[in-house]
Parts: sequence; C-alpha cells; structure tokens
Amino acid sequence: MANRQLKYVGANTRRVDGYDKVTGRAKYTGDLEIPGMLYGHVLRSHHAHARIVAIDTGAAERLPGVAGVLTGRDVGDLDPHYGGRPLIALERVRYVGEPVAVVAADDPLTAEQAAALVEVTYEELPAAMGLDAALAPDAPRVHEDREGNICGHDKVRRGDVAQGFAESDRIFEHHFTFPMIYHYSMEPHGVIADYRDDGITLWSSAQHPFLVQADLARIFGFPDSRVSLNVPYLGGGFGGKSYAKIEPLVVAASRKVRRPVRVCLSVSEAMVTVRRHSAKVRVKTGVKEDGTLMAREAEIYLDTGAYMDNGPQVATRAATRVLGPYRIPHIYTDAYAVYTHAGGAGSFRSIGGPQSIFAGESQMNMIAASLGRDPAELRLKNLLKRGEVMRPGLRPLDVNLAGTLKRLVSASRWKTRSRKDGAPVGLACGMTNAGGQPITVAMVRLQADGAATIMAGSTEMGQGVRTVLSQFVGEELQLPLERIRMSGADTALTPYDRSTGSSRSTTLMGRAVQQAARDVKRQLLKIGAAAFGVRAGEIRLTDGALVCGEARMSFAEALEKRFGAAAGELIGTGTVGPEIIKDVLPVVWEVGMGTVELDIDRDTGAVSVADYLSVADVGKAINPIQCEGQEEGAAMMGLGHALFEEMIYEGGQLVNSNLVDYRIPSFTDMPRGFHTVLVENGDGLGPYGSRGMGEGGIFSVAPAITGALAHATGVQFCDLPLTPERVWRALRTAGGTDRT
Repeated sequence: MANRQLKYVGANTRRVDGYDKVTGRAKYTGDLEIPGMLYGHVLRSHHAHARIVAIDTGAAERLPGVAGVLTGRDVGDLDPHYGGRPLIALERVRYVGEPVAVVAADDPLTAEQAAALVEVTYEELPAAMGLDAALAPDAPRVHEDREGNICGHDKVRRGDVAQGFAESDRIFEHHFTFPMIYHYSMEPHGVIADYRDDGITLWSSAQHPFLVQADLARIFGFPDSRVSLNVPYLGGGFGGKSYAKIEPLVVAASRKVRRPVRVCLSVSEAMVTVRRHSAKVRVKTGVKEDGTLMAREAEIYLDTGAYMDNGPQVATRAATRVLGPYRIPHIYTDAYAVYTHAGGAGSFRSIGGPQSIFAGESQMNMIAASLGRDPAELRLKNLLKRGEVMRPGLRPLDVNLAGTLKRLVSASRWKTRSRKDGAPVGLACGMTNAGGQPITVAMVRLQADGAATIMAGSTEMGQGVRTVLSQFVGEELQLPLERIRMSGADTALTPYDRSTGSSRSTTLMGRAVQQAARDVKRQLLKIGAAAFGVRAGEIRLTDGALVCGEARMSFAEALEKRFGAAAGELIGTGTVGPEIIKDVLPVVWEVGMGTVELDIDRDTGAVSVADYLSVADVGKAINPIQCEGQEEGAAMMGLGHALFEEMIYEGGQLVNSNLVDYRIPSFTDMPRGFHTVLVENGDGLGPYGSRGMGEGGIFSVAPAITGALAHATGVQFCDLPLTPERVWRALRTAGGTDRT
C-alpha cells in the first residue's frame, strides 16, 4: 500500500449522497410518514421560574381529533431525567419554553389548537437571569436541592502561578464576554416515536444515536436491544443534536396514546432547547520583556441554562483551551458551568473553545502590541513542540505547530501586510483536544454481486462522512465508489459508535471501517490464492477484481467460487478502542489558525471581512474539497459569532428567536477573498495519517478580527458581538483602548 499511488483517498470525489440531496430524494425525519402516526405539539412555560400548581387538560382532551395529552402526571412511574433535566416539567418550570404538556392529535393544526386549551396555574418564583444574577450571594437557586448554582467546575494547575507572576516583567489582565449563540441548523430537531409494550422504535435527527438509545432504555425500562433508533439524513447538527434532546419527551407522548407520535420543533422552540454557552472570562498573563510566557491565570464562567446537559464537559474543555497552544510553565485556571433560568446550553462546534480562545488569543495580540512585537513572532517563540504536554494528564502533542504557523504567515503575506501602520489585519491561532471517546465498531459487507455495503453508526449531517468512509473502502478494496453503499445509522442494524462529533468520525470510524475493509480483503485474497494456486501476496486488487498476471476474477466470481453459487457474502469487522491512544486522551489534537483583513466604516461602525485565510492541519486530506468546505463553513460560523450573532433575553423571555431578529451570516457577508490552506504531514491517528478537522476553523476568527480592529483603530474590543453600534460607540469614546 505504501508504494502504491492512492486512487480514491486524496481525490476530490463527488459526494455519495449528493444526488439524493440535490434532487430532493433524501429524506429527513420531518419527511417521514409512519402508519397511524399522530402529530405532537408542545405547550411550553411562559415563566422563567414557577411552581406548577395545577394543570387542566380536560378541554384539550375533548377537542375532536385529540388522542391524548401528556403531562408530568404521566411519568411518575419512570425515572424521567436525562442530562440533569426531566423529560417534561414536573413540579416546577425553570426557563421560558420548558415543556409542560404535549398534545397528540390527528393533524398539526388540531394539536396546536388543543395545546392552547390546556390551562396551567403557576406560582411565579424569583429567577436568576444571567451569570451575574446566578452567582450573586442571594441568588435564587435554580435547583432547590443544590447549595448554589454551580453545576460543574474544572481546573488546571501546573507550577506555581504566584512565582510565575513574580518572575514576569509585565502582567496583563483583561475581562472578556461572549454571547449566547444558536446553532441555526437548516433542520430543527425532529423525532417520530412508536412505543410498544415490547420495545421502542423511533426516527430522530440525533447525532449520537447509541447514547440516545441508552438514555431511552434506562428511562423506559427496556434493555438497549429493545430500543431501535433510526437516523436518516440530518439537515445540520453542529453539536446541537448531540445527546438526547426531545427524544424522551416524544417517546413518553407515544406511550401515553399508544400510537406513533411525531414532534418537529420550530426554530423558536429549538433555540430554547439548546445553544452555545455564553461566557465571562478573566485572563491574567505574565511575560518577560522578550515575550516569553511565564504564567497564566484564568477564570471562566459559562451560562449552562436551567439544566446541565454537558455543561461540566464544556467547562473542562474551556479550562484547557484557554491556555492556547503555548508553553506556559505556571498555570492556574478555573472554569465553572453555572445554572441560570434560561434555555439549555450544550455542545456546539469546539465546545468551550470559541469562548476561551477568543479571550486568550485576544490577550496575546494585546501583549504583542504592548511589547512592540509581531503577533506571529510572539506566538512562534512560545508554541509547544511535538511531544510536549499542554495540560497535565493529557496526551503529548503530535502536531507541528510552528510549521503550521509558518505556513499561515507565508500564505497570507503576513509580514508585508502587518507592517503597514494602521493596517486592518489580525492573526490568531488555537488548538483543541478533540475526538471524544475512542469506542467505535464497523462492518463492511461484500455481497454476492461484488458491491460493498458499509455498516457504520456515524451520522451524516452534511459533513460528508459517508463519502469519506466510502473512499476508505474504495481504496482498500480498489472498488469504484459507485459500487459502495452506506445508509443512515440504525441502532438495530449498524454496529456501535459512541458519537458523531468532536472531529472523530474520519479518525475513529475511519480506522474501524479501514480495518473492516482490510478484513474483507484478506478473505478475498485467500479465495484468490486457492483459485489461482499462488500466494496471496502475488494477487492485487483492481477495479473490483482480483488480478494475478493474466488471470482475473471479479469479486462476484470470487464469492461464487467460495459459496458455489451467486450467493453469500463476506463480512469484515473493525474495532477501535482506548488502546489506540494508550488510554490517554485526547484522540485528536486539532489545530486551526487564521489571518483576517477588514473593511471598517468608521462613520457607521460597520465591520466586514475583506479577506480571510485559514490554515488547517488535517494530517492527510482524504477529500480536499470537502476539507476546504468544512474549514470555510467553520470560519463563516466564527464570523457570525464575532460580528452579529447573539441571543437576547429580556425578563426571562428570548426576544429574537427568528431569522429576522437573530442575524446569521449570509452570502453577502462572505469575505471577498476566502482561502484555505491544508497542511498534510501524514502524522494523524486516522487512516493514511489523517486527523480530525471541522472545528479548528471557527476559533481563530473572532480574536483575529478584534486584533485587526485594534491594529487599525487602537481600540481593543473585549465583548462580542462587534455590532455596528458597539463599534461606533467605542470608536467615539475617548480612551476606550483597553478594559482591565
């Protein structure tokens, strides 16, 4: 393999799911119709915090076409909690939008009308809206059984931070804020559930089908094998469809009415279901006059909403990622996930990364400016080297950070552009510990007609996983991609995969699929060796056939030779576990770096991106054009985070839960110059030296933009988003260069 020219890996092959998607043949959860299916509508709380005194469902249940109404009274025989939340409000509601009842009816309109007839009596209680309110000494407790509102805390300690600051020539301390951000997937959450006495079948827009399966099995008292979750295509996920979201609620509704029930959320409903954590970050860094980093202290508070979801995990990532990819001998960081009376926060592309990296990288640019040093040179001086440890207890680095930064500097012509006084250019870089948990199993079936089917639990949500896995099988078996099939994850059929997210599918599922394909290849070569009367090493695979000298036997003929008829199949298996990293996380060190050039309208405060260049260390680009699309998609998302995205709460109410009031990037916001450089060192854990990507492109955008603004105007911005009003006011305010 090492001496053979790669045919499918590294090629810009067409997406294997492209035809279905562009023709509309692809089916999403909201497109499916199940016999006997009812339509569910969720009645939601309009209070941020209240005790439920009474619920009267009588009028709703009497409406013709209504099959039933689910309330908290119907789940008393279950343990209805998952991710720290109840599947439906029990005795209290803790955020505006929390589900209080679900109506199941013959059609969506009847369900909506009936929901309006449900009467709920509340006793309103004090609410803790926002981090400051939740952290106050006299703050209302979001969960009355807890002493305070902290739901997760992680810390990093190394060296003696007091000594580090004492040995520093300069100390910098700044405060930063980061807003609530919504994922805005094209497809909001959707679930169809069919509860039967012998098990549960559901169709869901779930990124982590096996984790959802486990939650449902526990809640409803079934073995995992009795819960079958099928995932068709997803219209985007970005982490917002990680773990269980509305699946337990819809299953409970189906259990109540004993018929299949479908619930598809609106954008407004999805926005209070999951979002990115807003954050307040304090960073204190000590340096020598020559730019050597000596110490970093950080304090991070993350608004996780009313229920924890994976808030503690986000805190853990933030406590790590605020360090940056730098050699810092003395470290003292704390990150806290905080309960508030707002809609839930959870996974979102590079959890905890954009918030903490924005703070850390913005301060690096501020340090460079104060010391009179080039921002790129300051970073090069302090970058970690391969084999060094970023955080105690994590796997040593397996990436060449300096080489990647030098590629960025060269490709962007940074030295020339940044030396112009007042040039609106900025730079930032970051690194994340990605990959999740390495637990993945896959199968490849070579069927009697010589075609292959990939059995893998990875969710296709637009990132191209089906195409990449097909490329791996095509390469190993030398089988044209049109002869390879892969359908959606189905926990009843596809082998176990812990999750789809955290940049893990190419690396981990890719390894499992590669192993499975090689297992099939070994079986084929054994058949060929017996048929040709030669050693297996004398046979090569090409275009779906075994070839030895002038002899040729198609895969279909090989199976016929094995089974004596045009029947049977070969099954290959592949398994990945913690042994690939010797039980020390992370699976993937993901690197992302970027430079930006801005257009700044000083009269209006409007900021736009004239040019953006992103560099991604991908190890090996399996499908280069898909890699570029992932990187540019992440950068566009980061641009939205930086310039205009923000969920706004007033008095417990989310007031901009629509595309009119919540602004996301459009084609008109794209940089005029948009470039991606792929670094291929072949040093990743994935097949052919690949490593995970898709998150790295997001976290350099905001600090690069604030760095460019500071370089051009002398004003340092520490609060996102950079709306025209915020920029205009800051430019007009004398002395607004820094906030310490």
